[in-house]
Amino acid sequence: MKTVSTILLIFTMLISTSLAADKPPRTASEADVKRVEEALPSKAPAAPAKARKILIFSLCEGFNHSVIPLSAKAFELMGKKTGAFETVESFDKTVFDPAKLAEFDAVLLNNTTNIKLNDAQKKALLDFVKVDGKGLIGTHAASDNFGDWAEGAAMMGGMFDGHPWGGGGTWAVKIDDPGHPINKGFEGKGFKIKDEIYQIKGAYSRDTHRVLLSLDMSDEANVAAKGQKREDKDNAIAWIYDYGKGRVFYCSLGHNNDVYWNTGVLQHYLAGIQFALGDLKADTIPSAKLKK
Repeated sequence: MKTVSTILLIFTMLISTSLAADKPPRTASEADVKRVEEALPSKAPAAPAKARKILIFSLCEGFNHSVIPLSAKAFELMGKKTGAFETVESFDKTVFDPAKLAEFDAVLLNNTTNIKLNDAQKKALLDFVKVDGKGLIGTHAASDNFGDWAEGAAMMGGMFDGHPWGGGGTWAVKIDDPGHPINKGFEGKGFKIKDEIYQIKGAYSRDTHRVLLSLDMSDEANVAAKGQKREDKDNAIAWIYDYGKGRVFYCSLGHNNDVYWNTGVLQHYLAGIQFALGDLKADTIPSAKLKK
């Protein structure tokens, strides 16, 4: 009996260890946080109209990215260092309640996946942006939510449709809108980055979105990646647009840790967040409607 008990105990410990390994660490490493702190901009591109508060929502009900604790910390430190906003992180879906959301100026979906909301929670989040005029920010896997909620997926601006450009590769990024204030940190120059890049389906369109960044499809490595689905080769990385009375900013960069100490990307995120908050004025005319 002792032998059986010992085997069961070892088996239970192995299962527990395996499950724990599938979950991201609850805190980021000190070394990585230090790299983020050193790379963060010291000044926001716009002065906040008032004290701003962002809900960072980090729950995943699908794939759980290990970078989530670091990205949450990066946005927390970004707000503190620049004075642009403060953050509150939550993993609890009950926060999607009108009374609870009322204290926030924007919701940031922090690499979340496959979130399942009930009807009341869906309405609360939708009204927060569309009716109340608040902001919605999505990082990387935020486009991999709401598969069961078409209006929510449309509000984010597009849906994840695979990643031919994997996180172990280095990919060329095109600055679609070099003069746009959210792109100022890139100084008008395209760049290469080691990160996982998504292809997007669903509501995404240049007829409705102001596209800020996309994959440079003149680059041989980008073109050669297997598993591409879009015939138009329009692989957007970042966009903004008005949604009802509110504002949406999405950027698919952010799978790998070192993205969060890339100074250009951090400045891009800060400006995009300030746009979503309503503090940074930025043109949202859809890309397809711009004068050539």
